[in-house]
Order: sequence, then structure tokens, then C-alpha cells
Amino acid sequence: MVWRRRGRVLAVLVAVALLCGVGGVNSFAAPSGLKGGEASGPKGAEASGPDGGEAGGPHGGEERGKGRFVVSERQFERMFPERDSFFTYEGLVEATRAYPEFARTGSRTVRRQEAAAFLANVSHETGGLFYVVAQDESTYPVFCDKTQPFGCPAGESAYYGRGAIMLSWNFNYKAAGDALGIDLLNDPWLVERDPKVAWMTALWYWNTQTGMGTLTGHEAMVLKKGFGETIRSLNGPECDGGRPEQVKHRVGLYRDFVRVLHATPGRHLSC
Repeated sequence: MVWRRRGRVLAVLVAVALLCGVGGVNSFAAPSGLKGGEASGPKGAEASGPDGGEAGGPHGGEERGKGRFVVSERQFERMFPERDSFFTYEGLVEATRAYPEFARTGSRTVRRQEAAAFLANVSHETGGLFYVVAQDESTYPVFCDKTQPFGCPAGESAYYGRGAIMLSWNFNYKAAGDALGIDLLNDPWLVERDPKVAWMTALWYWNTQTGMGTLTGHEAMVLKKGFGETIRSLNGPECDGGRPEQVKHRVGLYRDFVRVLHATPGRHLSC
């Protein structure tokens, strides 16, 4: 299978997981990962956090929209040592302004857990932010759903996976563009040209879409339903024994990333 990375072609054997009719998320292992062991703290125990306890939920006892982004640039670099330069830290921070409650809701621990969960799933989808554009080119036409009334004005092969969460399908480009005030239906290539848009589309999915689950990624973490529920939202077919190795890889990344952020992972890590 061929994966394109910023203008050059890399031959990589990968397992593609298509989120049929929902997310268009495509999964493969990172070419190299964060060095280090699993997160510190008792496995399966709820993190208490340095602020002395968990928030009471998304609508009570929490801090909203306060403070700087919980992931520093140094921590970001540590999480993604072989990332493509297209995926900038600045682009990520700018993109979070479109969703001010992302990683800014709940206790300090919950905020760090949500950031780690989002970035772990991003890492899984993009090979550690190594790939800007995924998909075997022969599959590009698959992601044009001709039953949609708006069709595929950019062309049948224009809606393949791009960006930090490998957004695909014409209906997802339409919905994300409408939510963000950008015409992605007619110009889906913007997701691979503009780092901020690449991050914004990922945050759009994380904060607004449930996929095969019942919660968005944001809701799953803020409501303390666990990292496993974010997997169900992003790529449900992996859950319930569907693709255990993919789930294991996501969980391993999440454990590594919460460790980088000096938090513990909480309960319900798998799906």
C-alpha cells in the first residue's frame, strides 16, 4: 500500500481500518514511538491529579476555558519525535481556539487526560504525525458517497484521508467545513495545505462526532467514561474484539502520553 507524505511516496505495508459511513479514520502503527514505559500510577485506578481530585462532570465543579494549553511545545516534541514538519505545535494551539472547551474542561488531571487521549488517537491514525495524507490511491474514489445531495464537486477521488485524524468522506468534509466556516467540500485539499485546518478538522471530529459510539471523544474523557470510549467513537469496528492489536496500540500510546503529561490514565482504557 502506498502512503504519500508531503510530496514524496513511501511504500509501507499497513492495515487500513475504514469507519464505514462515519469517520473515515485509517489506522496504522507509528514508524517509531515515544521511548519509555507505561504511565506511572496503579493500573485501572482513577487519577486524582495534582489539584486534589477529579471534576464532578462536564457541567459541575469544573474549570472551563482557563489557562494555557495543557501540552507544552517540549512535551509535544517528545510525543512526536519523527513528525512531519507540516504538523506544527502552533497550528494545534491555534486550532484549539475553535473548541475552547477541549482540554480546558474539568480538573487538571481530566484536562491532561483528554489532551493525551486526543493526541494518542491522532498518533495512531497518522503514524506519529508522520503522514499528512493517508490511503492507497486506488481507494480514493471509495470516499465519494454519491447518494449525498451535494455530491462530490471536487471530484470522486478528492475526499481521501487527510490531516491529524485522517478526515475522509465527502459528507464529513461538508459537515466539518460548515462547522468551521470553511468550504472543504469544494476544496478538501486545504486540509493538507494548512496546518491549522489539519488540526481543526481533527478537533471538529473529536468534539462533535460520536461515530459508532454514543459519546464524542471530548464527552468520553470529561464524563470519565474512559479512553476506550474514544476508540469506539473514532473507529468502532476495532472494539469488542474486532481489531485487538489496533486497540492495544492506541492504549499503549495513551499510557505513554499521560506519563509525559504527568498524569495517570484512569479506568476503562479498552473497548
